[in-house]
Amino acid sequence: MQETTQRIPSHHDQPRFEHPHKVMLGLYAGAFLGMLSETSMNIALPDLCDAFNITTGTAQWMVVGYMLAIGIVLPCVGFLLKWIKAKTLVLVALACFLVGSVLSAAAPVFALVLAGRIIQGVGTGIVLPTMYAAIMRVFPPAKIGAANGVAGLVIMFAPVIGPTLAGLIIGACSWRAIFVLFAVVAAVAIACTAATFVTPIETTHPKVDMLSVIASAIGFGCFVAGVSLVADMGFNALVVTLLVIGVVVVAYYAYRQLHIDDPVLDLRALGIASFRTPALMVTCSFACTLAIMYLAPQELQRGLGLDSSVAGMLMLAGGVVNAIVSFLSGRRYDRMGAAPLVRVGAVVAIIGSLLFLAIGVTTAPAFFILAHVVFMIGIPLMQQPAQSAALKGLPRELAADGSTILNTMQQVFGAIGASIATCLLGMGSGSTAAEGFVAGSRYGYVFGLVLIVLVLALSFLLKEQHGARD
Repeated sequence: MQETTQRIPSHHDQPRFEHPHKVMLGLYAGAFLGMLSETSMNIALPDLCDAFNITTGTAQWMVVGYMLAIGIVLPCVGFLLKWIKAKTLVLVALACFLVGSVLSAAAPVFALVLAGRIIQGVGTGIVLPTMYAAIMRVFPPAKIGAANGVAGLVIMFAPVIGPTLAGLIIGACSWRAIFVLFAVVAAVAIACTAATFVTPIETTHPKVDMLSVIASAIGFGCFVAGVSLVADMGFNALVVTLLVIGVVVVAYYAYRQLHIDDPVLDLRALGIASFRTPALMVTCSFACTLAIMYLAPQELQRGLGLDSSVAGMLMLAGGVVNAIVSFLSGRRYDRMGAAPLVRVGAVVAIIGSLLFLAIGVTTAPAFFILAHVVFMIGIPLMQQPAQSAALKGLPRELAADGSTILNTMQQVFGAIGASIATCLLGMGSGSTAAEGFVAGSRYGYVFGLVLIVLVLALSFLLKEQHGARD
């Protein structure tokens, strides 16, 4: 299909597009789909257990397998973009999601449902970093913050509606209908990408280092799997083995990338302070978000005694606020830079965390909504400007690698954050099960608070680049 988007003539070496958001429409839809899938599946696990007569631990592989696929694919995306046209790669990724969704929806046995889920993870692992890499090429430097704000709005809208939408679909139809919905959205994303997306990233066809590719798959795969399983299985022999293999192989992978002529992932980006510092800020804030969002809905149900539908409604206000602030903070970044926004966001998120710590078994739902909304104002004020600063701090030739590194860090450390929160949850004790759960949740909130304070400290080390990129 002919690429119809008109480029505006420019004297700069970076192409300009008349309707950049139209160019990005398919990637927006794909990223929304990936996050919708990631956040809506938990609510379907009990139904899967009943449908296939499996244990909760077995059903949990629907989450672990998805994260595992993302963790394996993500580090390779920067390299793939150097070999394959971005438009082709995005279409392949979305096709994977479509095929995986159809397979899971029609699967007669759990093994095929899981296989479809893993294929979906491959698609998500490709789309997310490609979207941010494309933003750096499609939008001019002065509008990158606003563009990342739109991307943040799209991504954060999925967690807002995911659990509620999945619950309604399961209640009205069945868990299979969730995968049908995924397939429909994937088909729409494919159509949008085919019609409007223009390949903005040059292919350079570097030499393929298969040893690095294999090391990436083994290292990141074992590490993400080990981290994801530690909360359910503890540090048993399997988990420790996975973690040790993951750490050793990832270390070898990193060493090799820095010592070969054509690395699969150019880690030199981490040597650039204007990228490294905000990348660490994004990673910490993302890990904090996953940890808190794992704890909060469970505390509502098991600590405050509310049912799942009420818990979902109580989470809605904070989610909507998060999506709106994600959009607005991107625009403010273009005018103010990242540091002041991150500092304000950190202070607000600290206040929200302290409010979470005050929640008890008799706390009114309105107080939870207040704590959640305050926290969800602070998080995007930290995350969106820091992400824009990180990507803008790189020279153009490292944009794809930087986006891949950033997304890989988020997924890996996000999994670590959720796992630590789960472990801390088990440390709680009280005279009743509800009080014990609330006490355990507080340990998790303290962990999130530490991450936010770390982001605040890093904001004083932030060195931002102004004007056009190198």
